[in-house]
Parts: sequence; C-alpha cells; structure tokens
Amino acid sequence: MQILSDISELRTVLRTLRATDDRPTPRSVGFVPTMGALHDGHRSLVRAARQHCGIVVASIFVNPRQFAPHEDFSRYPRTLAEDCQMLEAEGVDVVFTPTAEAMYPPGAAAFVDVEEVSDRLDGASRPGHFRGVATVVAKLFHIVQPELAFFGQKDAAQVAVLRKMVRDLDFPLEIIVCPTVREPDGLAMSSRNRYLSTEERRQALSLSRALQAAQMQAASGEHRASALLQTMRATLQEGPSARVDYVAVVDPDTLLPLDDVASGALLAVASYVGSTRLIDNALLASTTGNTVVPGKKKS
Repeated sequence: MQILSDISELRTVLRTLRATDDRPTPRSVGFVPTMGALHDGHRSLVRAARQHCGIVVASIFVNPRQFAPHEDFSRYPRTLAEDCQMLEAEGVDVVFTPTAEAMYPPGAAAFVDVEEVSDRLDGASRPGHFRGVATVVAKLFHIVQPELAFFGQKDAAQVAVLRKMVRDLDFPLEIIVCPTVREPDGLAMSSRNRYLSTEERRQALSLSRALQAAQMQAASGEHRASALLQTMRATLQEGPSARVDYVAVVDPDTLLPLDDVASGALLAVASYVGSTRLIDNALLASTTGNTVVPGKKKS
C-alpha cells in the first residue's frame, strides 16, 4: 500500500496502476473519501470498493472548510497510523493524505455550492457545511478520477448533496451508498462516538430507538409523517442530556419534507448528547409500488 500526500505523485501512481492490466480497458478505481478516525463503518466501504473495483483508493483529510468556527475541527480525532494499518489490512492500494495547503493553496477562492438541498437537514443546522463538503469532494473526485465512490447511508444528507452535484456537473462516476454499520446495541458507528462518556453513550441510543419506533409505526400502517415525527421527538426527548437538533421525514433525494410516507421516505434525526452532535437515519420502503429511490430522477 502506498501512502501519498502529493497530488501530482498520486496522479502518476494511479496512471501506472491503471496501465498495469492486460484487459482492453483500464481497471476501475473505487474511492473511499474519509476524515480518518476509522471504524467498522469505513471498513465496510473499503470492502465494498474492493469487491467492485480493481484499484481502491482511500483519502484521509480533515477538511477545515466544512467546520464552523465554533465546531470541533481542532479536536476532531486524528489517528493516521492506526487508520493506515486498517486500510492496508483491507487491501487498499493507495491512501491519499493531502495537507490543507495542498488542497487549498494560497489565494484559492473557488467553491462548489449545491443550492437548496445544501440548506436542508444538517445544512440548516450547520450553515456553509455542505459548501465545504461539496468543494472538497469535487476536488478529490477531480484528483482521483474514480469510476465508483463509496459513502455510508448514515450521512444521508451528504449523500443527497453529492448525488446532485455529480448529476448537475456531469462527473463521470457513480456514487455507491452502503448500509449504516451499527454497534450491537444499535448505535450508528461514528468517529465522534469516542467523545461520549459512559452515560452519554447510553443516552445516545435514543437516536436509533427513535428511528426504530417510527419504523415499527410505519410498518403497522401509519403513513402520516406528522405521527412519525411525534413518535421520534418523544423518544429523543427521553434522554435528560439530549438536545434535539432536528427530526425530519423527507424525500431522500431532495430532503424536502413529506406529508405521507406511503411511497417511501427518509427518517432523519440529529441530537446533541452532552456536547456531541450525532446523526442517524433510516429509509422507509414504499407500500404502494411507487417507490422513491434515492439517486434516481423522478418521473
């Protein structure tokens, strides 16, 4: 496994890797962009990339432009040595670890704004967040030039933003979304879980419980989004140290609110547990046959 931080060197290595193949077409590149502090959720993305692609590239870059001044950029966990060990064990070919100066040279003033959808869910709570995400991912796509890029369902709002960016800007790649990986008790894996105290870790289960309660309610025939919202809010508020950020029932592609979930929906929650902001979500399947499929154009 090669660990590279220079953009030009990365491009040279990828050209060589693509060329060392006796098939008539170059080997496909699967790309897993991360901010490090890797866990089994990231491992699942790498394994999916390994399954589908001849070359697997992962990036580790804590992107300063997606953090607001009051957020946790300075204390975001950085575990590069351990991360590289995990990626090597999973058969990753190249790890790209650029510096902020390489990604944003002095005087850099270009941004990618995915209007409207970027202002919903996490975008409403964290103004400018998705501008930073879209900009860095667009740059990484341009540098790595993958055929497939792998993201986790836990970051459903990010996925919606990036899918629209890929469609609108005609990136020649496909975004593959892999299921959320959970702890045995249901907590969605997140690099920020390590911030939680023992008691906060217990209270953080309110996020997955809220989604499960709404899923059970929908499975029993309740299609009104208002009823599902009420159930999720009530469950989230059971934790004394939890502060609800948002609770939503939305279209998974546009992130616009839905009144009825019969055609499918995204249930999404965000809550502060202590000082740690956590997110989680679940997809509801259609009960009518008129399914809302994330990433597909609506007819």
